[in-house]
Amino acid sequence: MNRRTLVTLSLACGLPLLAAPRPNIIIILSDDMGYSDVGCYGGEIRTPTLDRLAAGGLRFTQFYNAARCCPTRAALLTGLYPHQAGVGHMMEDRGREGYRGTLNRSCVTLAEALKPAGYRCYAVGKWHVTRHTRPEGPKDQWPLQRGFDRFYGTIHGAGSYFDPSTLVRDNQMITAFTDPEYKPASFYYTDAIADQAVRFITEHHKSHPGQPFFLYVAFTAAHWPLHAKPQDIERYRNRYDAGYQAVRQARFAKQQQLGLIPPQTQLSPLAGRWDQVTHRAWEARCMEVYAAQVDAMDQGIGRIVAALEQIGQLPNTALFYLQDNGACAENVGRTGHTNRADRPTLPPLSPDFSQQGSRPRQTRDGWPVLSGTGVMPGPPDTFIAYGRAWANVSNTPFREYKHWVHEGGICTPLIVHWPGGTAARGELRHQPGHVIDLMPTCLELAGASYPERYNGHSITPMEGRSLVPAFDNRPIDRPALYWEHEGNRAVRQGRWKLVAKSPAGPWELYDLETDRSEMNDLAQREPERVRAMAALWEAWARRSHVLPWIWKPAYGEATLAKPDEREVPELDETVVASRTNFLLRAGDTLAGAEAPRVAGRGLSLTVQLQRFAPQGVLVAQGGTAHGFALYLDQGHLKFALRRRNNLTVVTSPEPLPPTTRQVEARLESNGEVTLQADGRLLIRHKAPGLLVQQPADALEIGRDGGGAVGDYVPPFEFGGQIGSVTLRLD
Repeated sequence: MNRRTLVTLSLACGLPLLAAPRPNIIIILSDDMGYSDVGCYGGEIRTPTLDRLAAGGLRFTQFYNAARCCPTRAALLTGLYPHQAGVGHMMEDRGREGYRGTLNRSCVTLAEALKPAGYRCYAVGKWHVTRHTRPEGPKDQWPLQRGFDRFYGTIHGAGSYFDPSTLVRDNQMITAFTDPEYKPASFYYTDAIADQAVRFITEHHKSHPGQPFFLYVAFTAAHWPLHAKPQDIERYRNRYDAGYQAVRQARFAKQQQLGLIPPQTQLSPLAGRWDQVTHRAWEARCMEVYAAQVDAMDQGIGRIVAALEQIGQLPNTALFYLQDNGACAENVGRTGHTNRADRPTLPPLSPDFSQQGSRPRQTRDGWPVLSGTGVMPGPPDTFIAYGRAWANVSNTPFREYKHWVHEGGICTPLIVHWPGGTAARGELRHQPGHVIDLMPTCLELAGASYPERYNGHSITPMEGRSLVPAFDNRPIDRPALYWEHEGNRAVRQGRWKLVAKSPAGPWELYDLETDRSEMNDLAQREPERVRAMAALWEAWARRSHVLPWIWKPAYGEATLAKPDEREVPELDETVVASRTNFLLRAGDTLAGAEAPRVAGRGLSLTVQLQRFAPQGVLVAQGGTAHGFALYLDQGHLKFALRRRNNLTVVTSPEPLPPTTRQVEARLESNGEVTLQADGRLLIRHKAPGLLVQQPADALEIGRDGGGAVGDYVPPFEFGGQIGSVTLRLD
């Protein structure tokens, strides 16, 4: 249905969709925030602009993302499930159509679909849907090559807010200090994103006044690291001294009062106890900086709204705000205790030095970037996340976090503000929706068509459904919604949701109409419903390139059909299991059938170093649920063990000398971990036990390109030179 027909039918039927010209469309996406963080969804953080937009429009209470940054962005941009667009996991190629780590050519982006309808298209902020981030590499999946007329932002997924990694203007990589077009007195990435969005709006109005525009604004706030401006942090000083439970209870009460959750909703279990926190001032500061990041983003959105008002386009702009996943429980930068020096200790970097990767080793003026409880988060020389307990607060009232597909990982606010197009003001919408719905919604508003072919390629049919009926509080007709990320999987059909953690986890069943926080598992009571919904999920997984995976899951009640042998050769498990010795070199990757069968077995690692470096992964196998890694962090040798999503890190007491040429790690059958360097015992520590499940991610040498096993930011590439790695299994 095109826009003209939509308006005609709406008027004829007396529906409150107003007769407006083709609207401008703005989608604002924030990063790593929880359901309750913004004020109009229960939070105490100051968000007057988002609250104003909600009061003048709609709030969806059951809107969903895809559990992680890259998959959500791929789904939002294409109207497909992320695997169909090639981004089922993160930015690495796993050798399967659904897991290529970059947008494929079987999809079109919103920009590619809207431009034929006469829209000019702009993007600012975080791109993160291609693994090609370097200036000398291919750019075929960069924004300008995927339909956008202008772009300012970062191709990579994370980095310093004061000196962002892979900063790009259009197709040209720049730095915050060499950009000839943007020279603020002090650079802060959240401000830069908002300022550039304002610039694109005002320039468009001058150069193309009669043409509608589409603007995609992808903030990195409030993703780690905790970086904020001092004046914004000061606004929240002492605000979180009462601890986790007090803030969480206040948010829960406000959500109930606002009608965001059913009255019978239970508050999920508390993840942290304030009376057991050792460094309370540091822990409270983490949340203060996080709140400051959200506050700064809202200020930036305020400038975008003011720019629309100044050119008289706010009534005719359909503006959407949402978040890419639930709050982040990752433990980045939260271990150890490091004291800050009293002066810079490293040579300064030149203005044109381009930061690569998520974590810089130093600031531009020579300060080492530090983590741990010895430094208060916020300034450019810190790299710290706010941790699981505060993420539990952000996700009030839900369970779990980013990565998982329980409500805490996938439920997002959605604010829709379009004064010239809908009569609704300050209303709630309880219809379930998904980021895949933004493509058909935008196309309907624009009167644009979704192509069957584009640039000579067949295009996968759109999966989303338009949200326009819900604007008028009518139902959205769809059979079901689906998720998979890192083996976590779910299907929602009406009021029912079937969900599981990890490939081997049992299915859980919830009635979300009465149990939004997923506290009462009905799987044992409803076995027929479980079987039917599991079969529904499997059928979707097979047609959407989720299955067959590069690993072989066991699904409890959901018995999977045997994969086509032409696609996935069956393993001779006795041969794989009998192999106990692996000799590997720098850059080697062993995935799927090739990977060592480490579950339930002791192992030893011997790494020969040709050149020492104090940072980086030596060997890693697995991700955020199950796996192990041996790595160096500020010179300390570390062995990380993941069991059922729980992390144990064994760390050498002292940094290793630069002359180190061999390091060893041993995991005994009783869980004891031993670390050695050049034959010298460093530490012996008892871990909880052996791995209980085969890791989903590949074994990699010199980096960790999947989910992080340890307390580092992937890929955390080793900066020295590895000669060989020997892995032996019991």
